[in-house]
Amino acid sequence: MPPGKRAFSSDPALTMTTEPNNQTTSNDVPSASDVPAAAEGQGQQQEQRRGGGGGGGRGDRRGGRGDRRRGQERDSEWQERVVQIRRVSKTVKGGKKMSFRAIVVVGNERGQVGVGVGKAGDVIGAVRKGVADAKKHLVKVPLTRHNSIPTLSNGREGAASVLIRPAAPGTGVIAGGSIRTVLELAGIKNVLAKRLGSKTPLNNARAAMVALQLLRTHKETAKERGISLEQIYS
Repeated sequence: MPPGKRAFSSDPALTMTTEPNNQTTSNDVPSASDVPAAAEGQGQQQEQRRGGGGGGGRGDRRGGRGDRRRGQERDSEWQERVVQIRRVSKTVKGGKKMSFRAIVVVGNERGQVGVGVGKAGDVIGAVRKGVADAKKHLVKVPLTRHNSIPTLSNGREGAASVLIRPAAPGTGVIAGGSIRTVLELAGIKNVLAKRLGSKTPLNNARAAMVALQLLRTHKETAKERGISLEQIYS
């Protein structure tokens, strides 16, 4: 072999091994018509991941947060006070079943108040049930511009009797026990109250609720009696 020339192998085995490699490389490379379609598919998937497909979910989440905030604001308007918590028992076949009873007063200090009772095996559950029961038995109280009641009223529940009457501005809430709690959460600032009869907190609170429920404004009284408002004031 002369110097400066390379020898080329004429072995057919070598030529057969090289041809499949060339075919595989040519098949793995995508053609020019396939490249834009693949790029468009990837772009659409990226857009959906960034915000196209998740926008609705985010909107729903924001809407849910807004509803939760509104619910919290509504709950924050109501004030809850526990009047009494007692441990009570019930005699059953196997012995005595112990539980707790909670008397709860709920009000927004703007003319709405309610009294509820809850019983449960623990104190927290009893208070929670009492709050739910109080919100089911709300009473709307007519208030004057001086945050007092329009007329005198007397309520009775069981052996308890409660008398409430309006007072001048600056008097304050002259009451005690559960009656004071009911009047304060109703938003009454000037009132005189007297307990006549039983000293039971639950009966007194319910008697105060009956007295507040019987209140009527002068306009409502004139309409019921069929006379003018001037005749009532005269």
